[in-house]
Amino acid sequence: MRAVWARTGLLLTGVVVALLATAAPAAAHGADAPDGTDYRVAVGAVSSRPDLRVRVVEAGARLELTNTGDGPVEVIGYSGEPYLRVGPDGVFENTRSPATYLNRTILADTPLPDEVDPAAAPQWRRIDTGTTARWHDQRALWREAGPPAQVRAAPDREHRVRDWAVPLRDADGRTEIRGTLDWVPPPDAYPWWVAITLGALAVGAAGLLPAASPPGGRARTGLGALLTVGGVAAVVLAVGRVLDAGAEGVGAVLAGLLAGPVWTLVTGLGAIAAGGFAATRRDGVDFVTALAGACLALFAGVSNAAVLSRAVPPVPWSATATRMLVVVVLVTGAGALAAAVLRLHATGRNAAPTEPVTR
Repeated sequence: MRAVWARTGLLLTGVVVALLATAAPAAAHGADAPDGTDYRVAVGAVSSRPDLRVRVVEAGARLELTNTGDGPVEVIGYSGEPYLRVGPDGVFENTRSPATYLNRTILADTPLPDEVDPAAAPQWRRIDTGTTARWHDQRALWREAGPPAQVRAAPDREHRVRDWAVPLRDADGRTEIRGTLDWVPPPDAYPWWVAITLGALAVGAAGLLPAASPPGGRARTGLGALLTVGGVAAVVLAVGRVLDAGAEGVGAVLAGLLAGPVWTLVTGLGAIAAGGFAATRRDGVDFVTALAGACLALFAGVSNAAVLSRAVPPVPWSATATRMLVVVVLVTGAGALAAAVLRLHATGRNAAPTEPVTR
């Protein structure tokens, strides 16, 4: 019995340590890459500039501009001043432009330094050697605390909030990026949470089977398979967030995974490894399953649960598919944790020595 309590304590300690280790990075990353939104940002082609590619990244939080032409193009700031310069020699920002600092966060809350002066000559500073720039642009975002009046009047309908434009300038003159901002009604999260609860209870019920019986052995193998499925779903979610942030190519995706949703990735890979361990071993399986299930549910499930109640998720595929992935992660993680804890409890109870009967 003492060994069971020791394992349980180690499990809880591991979860707490992981929570403390990930709390600060998660909060910092969430400010720039929202977990979901109800505002859909769409962008059209730049008129008369086929060498410019513009798209929306991070669920609409940023605009991305790629210039494949021979000359640079300038993005114009909020006061009509040059803000960014993107061209063959890299990406430059004007340190005297207010937009340089306001656009560093989605909340536009960066204090402006004394050197800011939109009327002064630009002072360029290179920030990237490539030909792609990404930035928060307040003209394409909804910044008010509450929704627009038309949304408050009919929140169950889709609304066009506004058309927006971002001016550009190059050697041939001025052009602009045009786009739209729409309100999309959020989904009802209640059915998703009901499915998660029922699914987790069904998976957790496998822990009630006697571990030594053939059904118990099959349940252990099944839990391993489910953990593997949940781990794969977590990895897919992590990759989706990196792709939605604008990463292209294997190297960029790998770098984005390490700099972004790293804990969703790590817990997903850990769940896959734990699933393989549970399917092939007997000793120590329940503890490993419980730890992997707890981490999977917390760091890949709960951390992505906002998409259950948001219309626009931070992935490049449909919102319904994203919600289904989160459901799979939460069901397999929480269910595996519950089943393993029940099996650990049963093992400890069966192993407890019986008191001798004295007369």
